[in-house]
Amino acid sequence: MPTRQIEVTDWHLEQLGPAELRPARTPDVPAAIARAELPSPELSRYLYTAVGGGHYWTDRLAWTYDQWLNWLSRPGVETWVAHVRGTPAGYAELDPQPDGVVEITCFGLLPAFTGRGLGGHLLSVGAARAWDLAARWDDRKPTRRVHLTTSSNDAPAALRNYQSRGFRVYDVTVATGTFDHTPPGPWPGAR
Repeated sequence: MPTRQIEVTDWHLEQLGPAELRPARTPDVPAAIARAELPSPELSRYLYTAVGGGHYWTDRLAWTYDQWLNWLSRPGVETWVAHVRGTPAGYAELDPQPDGVVEITCFGLLPAFTGRGLGGHLLSVGAARAWDLAARWDDRKPTRRVHLTTSSNDAPAALRNYQSRGFRVYDVTVATGTFDHTPPGPWPGAR
């Protein structure tokens, strides 16, 4: 498959207190957001490919079932899934780190659900759950910082959504990456 070199910008964003979170309005489309409490490699891989397949999310594509299970089984890792009329619409994955830091490692919507105000609502809930993560996990220090990274390969509205929710850019990196001509999609040949 032909490859191409493109410049990729990564924005690293953070919040340093729960008061910095600016919740989005409730979307017109009713969405239920619930934590997937049981580690499920199948569910997480599905969400990863369905949300990130169009944005060159490839880091985890080669993971085995056991690698997924080990990642998801770590204390404090949480997957919050948005559903619209019972259908998965997007997710936020939280990764606890030392000293009260939580990273939102994966976040986004399936393509069919973008442009409806769901992203702001899901991010509001996901960030709020990052701030109160210690309430659900014994031996976890209270959250003092929530951070994430978004890329110029991500959805066009991603950076604006993060900033609208109160995340501030603390670093920007630019690198040249080699990518397949088209993103992998949720499965080979998908758009």
